[in-house]
Amino acid sequence: MPTILGQNQYGKAENRVVKITRDGATHHIKDLNVSVSLSGDMDEVHYSGSNANVLPTDTTKNTVFAFAKEHGIESAEQFGIHLARHFVTSQEPIRTARIRIEEYAWERIEHAGRGAHSFVRQGQETRLTQITYDGEQWEVVSGLKDLVVMNSTDSEFWGYVKDKYTTLPEAYDRILATQVSARWRFNWTDDEQEMPHWEKSYEQTRKHLLQAFAETYSLSLQQTLYQMGSRIIDNRGEIDEVRFSLPNKHHFLVDLEPFGLKNATEDGAVYYAADRPYGLIEATVLRDGCEAKIPVDLTSL
Repeated sequence: MPTILGQNQYGKAENRVVKITRDGATHHIKDLNVSVSLSGDMDEVHYSGSNANVLPTDTTKNTVFAFAKEHGIESAEQFGIHLARHFVTSQEPIRTARIRIEEYAWERIEHAGRGAHSFVRQGQETRLTQITYDGEQWEVVSGLKDLVVMNSTDSEFWGYVKDKYTTLPEAYDRILATQVSARWRFNWTDDEQEMPHWEKSYEQTRKHLLQAFAETYSLSLQQTLYQMGSRIIDNRGEIDEVRFSLPNKHHFLVDLEPFGLKNATEDGAVYYAADRPYGLIEATVLRDGCEAKIPVDLTSL
């Protein structure tokens, strides 16, 4: 049976680049993990092995490091845009470039010594962005993962469907905790539009996400998810779509009655933190009239 070539791409994955900018005795860090993926007129390399249209992946790696020096790293998004534009415009066979970036945050250590050049790695979350460019249109999807949040009260879960396999007791005062994975898509798509301020956008989007989590009296994690997405859409005009994946990090009251102890929530309680199995709540929140484009499975983004 004859065969034909389907979708294909190639590039250099996980280029770890750390850029130090020195402003006198004060230093600044940008710490990125950059993956480059290119596609276009690549049929012949698959059919015959001809590399005539292939830019070596080693070259894409070198470009990442050279651009960090030549252009600096203003933001993960801006750096990805520089790279994507370069690969598509400098190499005729390349039609589309996709740049995926993880950013790791560092916090300055305040001390009495000379200079401001000491840092501690922040462990709250990893910042993410994916830039896709086909020579005409841009798609920028940013986000974060591994942001662990908890409300120790103001959460309930009751009134759900029950059948013969249901053993979960209704809860009118529970811990609500999750590890947020979120992606948001910008409505900036071409060079004629004013580009968002990427750093401010990330800071403000994260702030609204956290405020919505904290301020929502939750009757379900789904309700909280929707409030988080709505708060972002309502306050950030540059964002049209938000996709969340929220594993419910369950905390169960420990039965202490065998020891003659009452374990109630009125004055605080003891919980067992269960890491698996866990409920997994996922949904997309959209600006009215917009189309969902972020993949349902965030592990592919």
